[in-house]
Amino acid sequence: MNNELYNVYKIKKGDTLYKISKQYNINPELLALINGLNMNDYIYENQELLIPKSGYSYYLTKRGDNLNDILDLFNLNYEDFNKINNRILLDDGQLFAYKRV
Repeated sequence: MNNELYNVYKIKKGDTLYKISKQYNINPELLALINGLNMNDYIYENQELLIPKSGYSYYLTKRGDNLNDILDLFNLNYEDFNKINNRILLDDGQLFAYKRV
């Protein structure tokens, strides 16, 4: 886990992905994807979730993406992008992050 990109949240009784996402003002589907969950998955008390830190942009790759498209999306060059995303394979479902300025 990259502590620069995420905080850790310990689930409390009564929490749902939707409720947690609203608390942290993030997209509930992004929260689920980052944590390897589906929106309908059961979450349990004391389970830990990664919560994206504010000030970053996140993108989950999909089939057909290429690196140039992603660099254009983040308005970056390769060197800056690689500082945070040290594993660039462009697998389907890979998460990229960039700290917004």
